[in-house]
Amino acid sequence: MRYKLLVVIASMLLYTKSSLAQHQRDEYLNRISIIESNINKYFFVKIKGLYLENIGEHEKPYSYLWPLCALIQATNESEAVGRKQVMKPVIAAINQYYTTESPSPSYQSYITKSSRFYDDNQWIAIAYLDAYNRNKNPFYLAKAKEIYSWLLTGYDEKLGGGLYWRKDEKTSKNSCSNGPNVLVSLQLYQITKQKKYLDTALLVYHWTNKMLRSPEGIFYDAIDVKNAKIDSATYTYNTGTMLQANVILYQITKDKKYLSEAKFIANNAEKHFYKNNKLGDHYWFNVVLLRGYLELLKVENDANRLSFLVNEGERIWKEERDENNLLGKQKNKSLIMQAAMLEYYARLAQLK
Repeated sequence: MRYKLLVVIASMLLYTKSSLAQHQRDEYLNRISIIESNINKYFFVKIKGLYLENIGEHEKPYSYLWPLCALIQATNESEAVGRKQVMKPVIAAINQYYTTESPSPSYQSYITKSSRFYDDNQWIAIAYLDAYNRNKNPFYLAKAKEIYSWLLTGYDEKLGGGLYWRKDEKTSKNSCSNGPNVLVSLQLYQITKQKKYLDTALLVYHWTNKMLRSPEGIFYDAIDVKNAKIDSATYTYNTGTMLQANVILYQITKDKKYLSEAKFIANNAEKHFYKNNKLGDHYWFNVVLLRGYLELLKVENDANRLSFLVNEGERIWKEERDENNLLGKQKNKSLIMQAAMLEYYARLAQLK
């Protein structure tokens, strides 16, 4: 009798836990629907197939490329939870930033002739490779390979290696243009098994650790090429890319030093960035950090690490959402902040 009672209680607890998890997933899916609707309502200029950068005053008539780098990743994650064809208009918009100018094709920062940033192109490649892994559409792999070829033109041996931040002003080498380069290269290696991609990943990985990693595993923003001065500002996304890179390197090589480094970074990143029960104000920087923790979850299976990131998502929805369900503390709500939280909730909705 007692055994049967324990079985019943255990079954009830499991059912309750499962019901709560489904309720939370449904809540995330509802938020995804609301954010997508707002992006289409407030930011998408259908007649042009382009997006606004923010609501209110604009520096340019249409968005720079960077917010679309956030939106293409967000819509990929949205498709991963069942939304249909939401990447399509974003890809069409990104195509309007495409240039075939020397040294090789890539995407410029605006729809007219403008600077080209290595990190902008890396974020697009990462999103396309994630999409390829999901649906095996050859378009995504071909574009990622094309971007990779252009990225190599941003590498030289000044300061011992590393990639520049932007093509037309090669004054600094940044974590934001090296960490994502490691990820692009690793993803291409995982798909193709071509050694050149792994070689590139390791080359840039070692340089980034040597030049831009702090003793606590947090990554500095940049190094000045002229005088080797470090810009010691720290942002969540720079640490997030290198956290994710270490996990993927462990997945590829099975070398536990990479897993140990990933855990070290994860332990210290929470301490470094999560202050007074919140992260910094830039949602997109923070969702890139979330990507790193989710990658670690795949091999470590410790969901407790995600608690502060889950809590942050809840705090933002509760405290930093206006009467129109637009997200962000700034008066003129921005596309990149909406895209970041779209990705944030879509990624959390995929958790088992």
